This record gives sequence, C-alpha cells and structure tokens, in this order.
Amino acid sequence: MSDRSDAIRFAKELFDVTWRHNQADQVADELDAFAEAMRQNKGVAKPLYHPLVPQAKKLETMRRTVADLGLSKPTAVIVEALVNAYRVKLLPVVADSFRARLSSKRGVIRARVTTAAALASDKASALQSALQQISGRDVVLETKIDPSIIGGVVAQLDSTVYDGSVTRQLARMREKLVENV
Repeated sequence: MSDRSDAIRFAKELFDVTWRHNQADQVADELDAFAEAMRQNKGVAKPLYHPLVPQAKKLETMRRTVADLGLSKPTAVIVEALVNAYRVKLLPVVADSFRARLSSKRGVIRARVTTAAALASDKASALQSALQQISGRDVVLETKIDPSIIGGVVAQLDSTVYDGSVTRQLARMREKLVENV
C-alpha cells in the first residue's frame, strides 16, 4: 500500500470512531494543531522523524507534545499509533483526509480559490455564494494569492477547476489567433 492510502485508512478508522462519539470536530482541530506544532517546532519534531532516534525517545517526545497541547484520547491514540508504526510523517495527510471526511459528512465542500491579489470580504462572500449555487453544497473558501495569473479567479471544487484567470484568457486568445493564421 502507498503512504497516502495508509493515511486515508488511518483517517477513516479514526473518523468512524470519533463521529460515533461526537468528537470529530475536536479531533479534526487537534490533528491540525499537532501537525502545525510539528511544522513550527522543527527541533521538537526532529526526533519523531529521524531513523536513528530510539523508539522510546520518539514516544516520549510525542507524549510530551500531546500533553502540552492538551489533546484528547482519540488524537493521542492515533498519533501514538503512527509513531509506533514508524509512519508519523503521514500525520499531515491523515489530518487532511480526516478534515475532508468531516466536511463531506456535513455536506460542506472546500473551494481552493486563487487570485492575483487579496479578495475584499464582500467579493469573497459573493464568490462563496456563487460557488454554493454551482455546487449545491455549503462552501468553505481557501484563498491563495498568485500574481502570475495576472487577474481573475481560479476556483477548484473537488476535482473541477473553473479557470477565469487573465492568463488563461490570454492563452485562449493566442490559440484562436494561431488557428486562424
């Protein structure tokens, strides 16, 4: 099995348990917090990833971080399972997959929106409303700024991409001009 499929399996099992016990929201936030703590504190996280660090030291580091963050038992159990299986590097993918399952269960879709400049809040709300009408589901916007698109918006809902960028429009114009020559 691939790392990604393993991470998805871990997330599915954790989600099934936490959903039944009404802990899914809390665990999603905690997984994100733990993954972010590992990204921010490279010195603390390093023992978890290094192959020469003894397993006992890895578990000690993990348990200390879990205690410092005040994580619930389900989150602590999955993190410990990942450490014991030498798969702690999968934690960010587990967190993302868990969050995706939670959103799907609630009928919420994540829209990844790229613009050339920051969106004003009224424009973001209008875009969110338009994407909700298109998808028929509640939409949560994740915005990213990429000046290379020059202007316009690129929105991704699941696997569907709506490309309204100036860069894409210019490329289409170029294609039409080449066809006509």
